[in-house]
Amino acid sequence: MKFLDLKSIPCPLNVVKIKLALEKLSPKEELIIEIDKGEPEEMAHQNLKKMGYFYKEIKSGENSTTIQIFNAN
Repeated sequence: MKFLDLKSIPCPLNVVKIKLALEKLSPKEELIIEIDKGEPEEMAHQNLKKMGYFYKEIKSGENSTTIQIFNAN
């Protein structure tokens, strides 16, 4: 399992960082990201859906959200 802290990283740089981290995952490995609420969170959800990844929100705070992304390859 890998962790990526994307708090305070603006769009679209946070999406680029997510894509790069996902490319480095081994099969069946998971990526946990912590991302700011609002536009960064929405952009992450949209792009993960487009790329075909399964994910779930595992923690929601006042200013950030933690998302678990599954590598189904």
